[in-house]
Order: sequence, then C-alpha cells, then structure tokens
Amino acid sequence: MFYTCQNQSCQTRWDPKDVTVKDEGQGPLFRCPVCNSRNPVVPQRKSDGTIVYKQRTR
Repeated sequence: MFYTCQNQSCQTRWDPKDVTVKDEGQGPLFRCPVCNSRNPVVPQRKSDGTIVYKQRTR
C-alpha cells in the first residue's frame, strides 16, 4: 500500500512508514514531504485492534 500526494502538480507516492499521520483539526491527514500539501486519510480498525489509515480521495 502506498499513499499518493493529491496535489495535482506533485503526485508523489509515499510508503506509509515515510509519512506521519496526525490530526491538525480537520481530521487525520499526512503532509507530503515534498510539497507540504495536506492529504486526508481515514482510520480503520483491524480485527486485532490496530488502526490502519487508508487514503481518502478529494
């Protein structure tokens, strides 16, 4: 699974371990390390209780 920056001029793909998901007041997101664009993600709880983040499209 990869995250893709949603900034149309960037579109860089990132491995989840290369980005930090945090809540800046608008829900969980990651900032693209190249262009600093906010990219929303959706938390999903796995059966073992861990939370994984799936990328949300705009």
